Amino acid sequence: MNDQLPRHLVGLSKFLSLVLRHDPGAIGLELDANGWTDIATLLAKAAAAGRTIERADLDTVIALNDKRRFSLSDDGLRLRAAQGHSIAVDLAIAEATPPALLYHGTARRFLDAILQQGLRPQSRNHVHLSADATTATEVGRRHGSPVVLRVDTAAALAAGVRFYRADNGVWLADPVPARCLALADPPAA
Repeated sequence: MNDQLPRHLVGLSKFLSLVLRHDPGAIGLELDANGWTDIATLLAKAAAAGRTIERADLDTVIALNDKRRFSLSDDGLRLRAAQGHSIAVDLAIAEATPPALLYHGTARRFLDAILQQGLRPQSRNHVHLSADATTATEVGRRHGSPVVLRVDTAAALAAGVRFYRADNGVWLADPVPARCLALADPPAA
């Protein structure tokens, strides 16, 4: 995780993921409807909760985070998580036409359930998909022995699934029916 991020900032990245994706209340922070918060407010609330963050460290985490998990507003004054929320936010991103195939990495132990029930967002707001099997394999590896599913996006679109592309390039989708899934060939070693 965070191969480009200096080791001493990995904890800050995890902290930001927590408060911007899952639990802003942990530091008394409120996000707007689109998941944004003023950086000055974030820094003040974090400090009041005992977590002092230097603006230069924050900027480094935003710039070097390997998954580009955070989005900075055009004016540089607001920050949000690019995707992966378990709290209700509207990222205000338009539906997008996906490529013919997308991929989902998971652990082998979840495969039977997915092939029966389809892909579900679980605790998140959307299913997360990758544009390539290699990235999906890395995602799956985080959860155990990896397996990659291929998503037939034409079939999914025909089934009413909506697709979005987050600021960081991750594809987001509504639940994907099992009939739109197939095991992907393992990536070349």
